[in-house]
Amino acid sequence: MVAKTDLLNTLPPEWSTDLIGDIRADLQQATRKLVVLDDDPTGTQTVRNVPVLTEWSVESLRNELTSTTSNVFYVLTNSRSLPTAKAQALNVEIGQNLTTAAQLAGCEFVVVSRSDSTLRGHYPAETDALAMALDIKFDATLIIPCFIEGGRFTINNIHYVAEGDMLTPAAKTEFAQDTVFGYRNSDLTEWTEEKSGGKIKASKVAIITIDDIRKKGPDGLLKQLKLLKSGRVCVVNAASYRDLEVVVKATLMAEAAGKRFLYRSAASFVRVRAGQTASPLLTRPELELPKKGGGLVVVGSHVPKTTSQLTELRKVEGLAFVELRVDQLFEDPMREKELARVIKAANNAMRAERTAVIYTTRDLFSDDDPERNFEIGRRVSDSLITLVQGIIARPRFMLAKGGITSSDVATKALSVRRATVRGQIMPGVPVWTLGPESRHPGLCYIVFPGNVGDAMSLADVVKGLI
Repeated sequence: MVAKTDLLNTLPPEWSTDLIGDIRADLQQATRKLVVLDDDPTGTQTVRNVPVLTEWSVESLRNELTSTTSNVFYVLTNSRSLPTAKAQALNVEIGQNLTTAAQLAGCEFVVVSRSDSTLRGHYPAETDALAMALDIKFDATLIIPCFIEGGRFTINNIHYVAEGDMLTPAAKTEFAQDTVFGYRNSDLTEWTEEKSGGKIKASKVAIITIDDIRKKGPDGLLKQLKLLKSGRVCVVNAASYRDLEVVVKATLMAEAAGKRFLYRSAASFVRVRAGQTASPLLTRPELELPKKGGGLVVVGSHVPKTTSQLTELRKVEGLAFVELRVDQLFEDPMREKELARVIKAANNAMRAERTAVIYTTRDLFSDDDPERNFEIGRRVSDSLITLVQGIIARPRFMLAKGGITSSDVATKALSVRRATVRGQIMPGVPVWTLGPESRHPGLCYIVFPGNVGDAMSLADVVKGLI
């Protein structure tokens, strides 16, 4: 661990010029729309007024590619909840549909494979599958996991996670112990070799350093980007939004000169690549919540940060807490009885205009077999879907905690096919407005990532809503 201020103070000064204006001008001239394939819905945590699709038919993709309302749209794949082979197949399907939709629309696109800023996800399986399906000769895949709002920085190729005033190498954090996506290396060149099973050697990974970004600027980076070819992997260091502006400006110039890149990034890069800047957090009046009724909070994430946030939430008065006992979900008779109990308790609370908080047992059920862990996670997620489907009343608002939880609840329990990202209710926590096809049209739906915020964040958000 290292003090955040000490490490950041060792870096050269940021590039002096604000580049957002130039980026917006370049985007107006560019013909390619930005398509973000998001492996869970938390990736919308930095943008505003952007559409999100939860299905990827050729017709839907064509409609978004030709729409003039936004230069970017998201496709929620939720692939992090799937085994590797299914995640790859899904990316192939989306890539093929995108190609067909673009041909019909007569336009081109740029793809970002958005994933977790703490390095959990199907890499390089997803990008390999996408590259094959899109049939584009990419010059490079750029790895950009910097996420400013969450305190994730890449410095000297080491990816750090902020914990208070300290920075911890990612491989030393709780996230690296993930039962499915765990890893040993914080150096992203070595992480690439590890995750590729040795196929991509660390010594062959190209690097863009913070010195390159801050001393050479966009023109200097352009020269480096032009040297990338034959699908090379390139790690991009970054520790601020200005760093990302320099990177985006350089990639736009390189793309205009004919280079093609596939991006594997966290959420901060997407905001800059879309030409957006920070906007004020959404206020309660802006959410336009109904005056009456109870809210609904569903907590599925099991990372320690979520558990500490749930502990603080339990101190908020007036909420109705209902535990879903996970050990009851693996035999059908017990499962049905447990789900009926939770549904009854939640419905009773909401009829009394109280906010119901449904949360899974905090004990983690896991297995040494990653495939078995996917099965356990799916069983729990399916149960949460059934619970939400069993809630009779329309909630005043709904908050889902955890990426897989929020995706499954939106797409399967609420039948969302298209939503709009309104903005953020706190840094890194997006608010969606659900589309007219959904079970609750216009519902305020808060997507709260499992790994964002401090111990008080969840309680603070809920207190602001009730």
